[in-house]
Formats: sequence, C-alpha cells, structure tokens
Amino acid sequence: MSFDEFQMTAAEPLSPATDLGFAKANADQWRLLVDKVLKGAPFERLISTTSDGIAIQPLYASQTEERPRALRQTPGPWLALTRIDHVDAMDANTAALNDLENGARGLQIVFADAPNAFGFGLPNGRSRTWSELLERVRLDADIRVELDLGPQGLEIAQGLTDWLVPQAIPASATDIGFGLDPIGHLAFCGQTPELAPIIAFAQACWEAGFKGPVLGVDGRIVHAAGGSEAQELSFMIASAIAYLRALEAEGVPIERARQLIGFRMAADADQFLTLSKTRALRRLWARIEQACGLEPAPLRLHVETAWRMTSRIDPWVNILRGTMACFAAGLGGADSICVLPLTQALGLPDEFARRIARNTQLVLIEESHLGVVSDPAAGAGGIEALTDDLCLRAWAGLQAIEQAGGMIRALETGAFQKQIHAVQTERARQIARRKVPLTGVSEFPDIFERPLEVLRARQDNQDVSTHSDNLLVPQRQSAPFEVLRVKGLAAQPPARMFLANLGPVAAFSARAMFAKNLFEAGGIATLSNDGFANVAACVDAFKASGTDLVCVCSSDALYSEQAADIAHALKQAGAKHIFLAGRPGELEAALRQAGVDEFIFAGMDVLAILTKTFSLIEADQTKGAP
Repeated sequence: MSFDEFQMTAAEPLSPATDLGFAKANADQWRLLVDKVLKGAPFERLISTTSDGIAIQPLYASQTEERPRALRQTPGPWLALTRIDHVDAMDANTAALNDLENGARGLQIVFADAPNAFGFGLPNGRSRTWSELLERVRLDADIRVELDLGPQGLEIAQGLTDWLVPQAIPASATDIGFGLDPIGHLAFCGQTPELAPIIAFAQACWEAGFKGPVLGVDGRIVHAAGGSEAQELSFMIASAIAYLRALEAEGVPIERARQLIGFRMAADADQFLTLSKTRALRRLWARIEQACGLEPAPLRLHVETAWRMTSRIDPWVNILRGTMACFAAGLGGADSICVLPLTQALGLPDEFARRIARNTQLVLIEESHLGVVSDPAAGAGGIEALTDDLCLRAWAGLQAIEQAGGMIRALETGAFQKQIHAVQTERARQIARRKVPLTGVSEFPDIFERPLEVLRARQDNQDVSTHSDNLLVPQRQSAPFEVLRVKGLAAQPPARMFLANLGPVAAFSARAMFAKNLFEAGGIATLSNDGFANVAACVDAFKASGTDLVCVCSSDALYSEQAADIAHALKQAGAKHIFLAGRPGELEAALRQAGVDEFIFAGMDVLAILTKTFSLIEADQTKGAP
C-alpha cells in the first residue's frame, strides 16, 4: 500500500487537545508560570540575540501560513560527499576509492590554493594529476564531484574537461560542480576577478553537456572569516546577481544563466541558525528569480561543516559539532554535504578520522532517515520566524551592497570586509569572556588528553591569528585558547595553580570548579584538595605544592571571615600571585591590601587574565634561567 493510499484509509485525525482531557493553554498562562520560575528576574533573560541582532524568543506559536518550501533539486536524502585534500594525487586516489567503496556518494576535491584548503590540497590540475587522482573512479557512475578551486581554478577546471575527452566519458554522464568563484577569490586573496574567460568556459561547458554548475557562489569564505549568517547570505546573493549580470552581458539567456550557478555554504553547530540559514537562501534566491521573470526552481546547494568551529584541543568534540551541523544542513535542504574530519585542524586526516566523518552522514541518512521528509521544519514557529528574520537582514545587506556598486565594488573598497571584521571582533570578545563557551576548549578542558594522529601535521600553527583589513582570512574560534594551552603544557617547570579551598566542600566546590575550568582552559593545571579548616593547614599544603601561584576558593561568608588572613599568610609563605574566585564587592580594598592580586569571576575576560598569568610565569622562568 502506498503512502497516499494509507492516508486515504487512515482513521480520522484526533480532536483538539480539550477532547483528550487536557485544558487548552494560552500564552498568558504560560507567561504566568514562567514569571514564577524567574522570581522577579526580567523576562528578557530568556531572550538571546544572534550576531545579526535577531532576538531568539523562548516560545513561538506554530506557523500555519503557507510558505515557500526548502526543497532539494532531487527528492530524497542529500548526497554524502567526502573531502579529498591530500597533497599527493595517488594517495588522494586511494582515499577517494576507499570512501566511495564504503558509502560516500561523491567527492569534494580540494586544491592547494582554494580558500578552504587550510594548508593542504592537491598542488595543481595538470593532466597527470587528474589521471592519478581519478584512476578507477567512474565519474559516470552516478557520483557527484564538487571542486574547490583557487585563483588558478580556470586552468584546473579546463584540465579536467580536457582529461575527460580521451576517457570516452560523455560530459552529460558526469555531475561536476566546477565551483569557479572569482568574486570569492577577490574576498580571500584580493585578486580582482576576470569574468570574461570564466563566462566563456561556462558557455563551453553548457554546450558540451555538463549538467553541473560552473560558477560557485561560496559563502564559506564569509563564515570562516567570522561573518554572521545574514552577511553570509547577502554575500552569496549579491555574488550570484553579479554572475547573472555577467552571463547575460555575454549573451547567455537568463534561464540558462541561473543553471550555471551553484551555491556553497558553511554549517556550524548552532542547529537552528544553520537550518534557518539554508532555508533562507532558497527563499532569497527564489525572490531574485522572480525579479528576473523566472519561475523559481530549486537551486543546487553544497554544504561543508564549518572550519571556524573546529578545535585542535579535545578534537573529539568536533564529532559532535560536525554531527549537529550535518543534521541541520540536511534538514534545511542541502543537496550534498561534506563533514570535516575531527582532526582537520590538526593536520591531514588519517583513515580513522575520514571514516568517522563519512559515517556521520551515513548514520543520519541510512539509520535516522533524516532525508525522507522534505523540509521537515516547515511550520515550526521558531524556525519559520528565524528564517523570515534572516531573509530580512540578508535582503537589507544585499540592498546596501547594491547601493555601494555591487559585490565586486564593495570588496574592492573594503566596505564589506569591514562589516565582517566588526562581527568577528565582537564574537571574539564574547568567546574571550566565555559568553560563547567552547566545549573542551574554554569550558570543561582536558589538559591531559592523548594526542590524535594525523598523516601530516599542519605547519602554520598560528594560521588562525592572521588578520587583514581587506581580506577575509579563515579563523578558528578556539585558536587564542589553543595558543595559551600550548604555552602551559610546554612550560618548564609545568604551569600549576594551587587551589586554596576554604571550609567544607559545600562552601568552595562551585568556585573551585570554576577556577579549575578557567585556568586549565589555558593549560595551567590546578592542584585541588578537600578543603582546609584553618589557615595553617592551607599554608602547609601550599608550601608542599611546589608552585607559587594560588587561587583562593570559598563562599562569600567565609571570605568575609578568612580571606584577608589567608591571603596575607600565603603571601608570607612565598605566593607570588594570588587570585580569588568571585567578585570581591566591598571587600576588594582590604583583600588587595592583604595580598590578593586578581579576582576571577563569570563574565570577565578569561583570555586577558590567562595571558597576564603567563606573563608572570615567563618572567619568573627568565629570572630563574642560568
């Protein structure tokens, strides 16, 4: 029996909730219950704000109004692609064949100068490279290929089409997204695009029968540089408009022109924003198509999990981040997805990391069946509202770009990059203060983790700290903490912090755990204990610890009674720098006079205090050097 036949024979739908014995609730009743829980705190505490200034409410009504659906080009699950970025073509071929044999439905082939190469990638696209890379790979066997190309991308793409000719593989039997994106390269490396030869190549591909898009609008560049969701969307739509105009100026019919353009986007672990962003892109593009006099058609969208959310420390958490990002992109209507391996930030991933990345998608598709329903978020009040808000913010950004002379002009003047950097700066500030926590990095660190292996380690260990006013440079959010973590673990003697826990466990445990998380996020091991009943016992334990850094942890009540005495005694016992966990309030002057140097508390600039602590450690090491 088909699904439609089943629907026709199914029982009548359930009556409203009142028929089931439940009283029908309304928003006012819910608000009364919430106010009881808040106990006088403002309701606004439950409202969060995105990087675009969009307010996320705690509750939304279901959306019954009919809206455009986020549909894939082809019904059914998205295609699971695997990332091929080995520096050697033959090794890349081995990885590609293994992944295809074990469930991957396509290849994302990355070349060394692509914006998302991250230090690796194939060196060139000469005929020999293609022969070695694609040996025994059947491009006509219903697999999808997405090329990640850099400024020399046209030459590489032409190399692939030339290589295909003697292989007796008709262009129409392949599914290749060439991904030529000169506007993206302008944003990434400052090279002014030459559109004419790329447009000519696109026309030649169309005439040869290639069915995949030739031009690739790449929002990942904006996301990796720290841009917001609306900025990523406005960049993509503005770039696509520029390509439409260039194609039309060369005589390409508008109907054909839109088919020559594909889209690429980053997905991060914020499932609601990622899901809404992918849906918003389709709605925005449909509006452009309508403005061009076209009937909207599903666009081709390839998604890669976000580089900026990956971490080098505690990389196991990258599995969770990648899973959530893939989940959201799949539900949002991505046509194909590539999950970055968990060790991507550490170096060239080995087979284990590649298998985990591949199976992340296969489990979601084959076991969780997430691709069965098209646009499953349709009608969900929160998702629909967030999609609407992203569309409005992105459209306003698009209008500003157009008023500035278009996407190319906005990049040439640096106006667009300035907006991206402003958002990135604010996000970095929130990360430094742990308002945006990074699991395993700024929160719940494991400083004694066992390192994971990679085929080839990254050489540019400071890659994510680079900055340019006129370029969009990839940056990982965890990088500043990683720099400190490396310092802490490399220090000789090892960097350690004694926790002076006062009183019973109930008095100090919360602040001791806070201090442990804070200092170990920077690679400073904490020496904890079960608490001390008096000053003398605490001082004796401190002397035996072998460190001269100490953090006092206890309750406000015990601080008022003992903190000054313990600080004075620790200073006399050789403590060079004393921290106290918690805000000092009226006790600050007395505590500083007694010897407390710094106060640590929620909301402070954690990176700043850790950096200052390392300055003290390094100064002591310099003094002690022979």
